[in-house]
Amino acid sequence: MIHLHYIDDALLVAEKPAGLLSVPGRSAENQDCVVARLQALYPDALTVHRLDQVTSGLLLHARGKAMQAALSMQFEQRQVGKRYEAVVQGLLEGDAGAVDLPLIVDWPNRPKQRVDHGCGKPALTRWRVLDRDAEAQRTRVALEPVTGRSHQLRLHMASLGYPIVGDVLYGAAPAQRVHLHARSLRFIHPVTGEALAFESAAPF
Repeated sequence: MIHLHYIDDALLVAEKPAGLLSVPGRSAENQDCVVARLQALYPDALTVHRLDQVTSGLLLHARGKAMQAALSMQFEQRQVGKRYEAVVQGLLEGDAGAVDLPLIVDWPNRPKQRVDHGCGKPALTRWRVLDRDAEAQRTRVALEPVTGRSHQLRLHMASLGYPIVGDVLYGAAPAQRVHLHARSLRFIHPVTGEALAFESAAPF
């Protein structure tokens, strides 16, 4: 069962658990996903954006193709406010900053991404320190992806030398899960024009 933060005739805001795909994969064993579970109850539910399998948190779905087009346009025009919370390895220096590094898929090692200044797509992440744990040598951060590239937050933090806890793909030590959570989502309702905002506390 997928927990819903909000539902009406136009859209659904779901809570994605870590470890579950947002959309189905190519193989038969990768068909279980958030959108499939939602469609079992709401057949008109359609994907608007995705979260990595390892990421938990707020995930928006449209109800019907017209709503999907309207909500997707907000993402394309960067009108959607997204905030993530993560815990990274190490004590991050400074209290806030930004990472501006272009990303491209690392084809021999896909789905891994890599920084590529020649061919990569522009990617910008803003970060802010929430708390430092000197004993555990970890830092809790708020992350804002200005762009929405695949693995952007994960690779950008790793590129600073502070990989997200549990993210072995980008150099972190193994942990129970990757400590990355989609905490906040803000957008305009495509029918009413109302500004909607949702929050989900990080489970780590």
